[in-house]
Amino acid sequence: MQDSFDVTTIIFLALAVFVIWRLRSVLGQKTGAERSPFKPVDRSRTEPQARSEGDNVVRLPGADRAPPTPAPAPAPRDWRGIAEPGSEVARGLEACVQAEPSFDPRAFLEGAKSAYEAIMIAFAKGDRKTLRGLLSKEVGEAFERAIAERERNRQTLETTFVSIDKAEIVAVEVRNRVAQITVRFLSNLITATRNAEGKVVDGSAETVVEVPDVWTFARTLGSRDPNWQLVATEAGA
Repeated sequence: MQDSFDVTTIIFLALAVFVIWRLRSVLGQKTGAERSPFKPVDRSRTEPQARSEGDNVVRLPGADRAPPTPAPAPAPRDWRGIAEPGSEVARGLEACVQAEPSFDPRAFLEGAKSAYEAIMIAFAKGDRKTLRGLLSKEVGEAFERAIAERERNRQTLETTFVSIDKAEIVAVEVRNRVAQITVRFLSNLITATRNAEGKVVDGSAETVVEVPDVWTFARTLGSRDPNWQLVATEAGA
């Protein structure tokens, strides 16, 4: 009976070993359906695609727009009554406006006429203070010599303005923003020089005479000082 038990036990043990071996052989095989714990990266979506030859050009904003049309040159100003179109005087006035856009030749002429009258009267009176602000150093020295000589001779000069019949710009020059404008005046004056006794020794105290003068005024354009100075004088024809 002991032998029978031993044989049965051995048989069951053999069957158990066989079953375990079969199970392990089946469970240990791969079927191809296993899933990885990590999801693979789809490189076809993340890697940059090959560019064509022109794709490496970076286009700036507005590159497709047409180039701007250059602004037309400003038309010449109308200087009628002041200068003939295309003349040297007209070109000189244009240069003045470019250096100082507020420059107005018509206003300049009005100021020049006022300065002409003021200077003539101040010279006749020997008013050095008024002349000092209106004349350049060189012209001021010439006027001072004439006044001093008249005083040494104990003479007086009487000047009465009747009218300024004409004031026209005859030349304009601009260099380094310094403008020189020459004006020809035609005026009607009563002028007489008297000696110490009051006798007229030159001119007439009653006769109106026509006096032509050519004066040149100068000023630095664009400066804060709006005043023009007389820098040259000559008798007009």
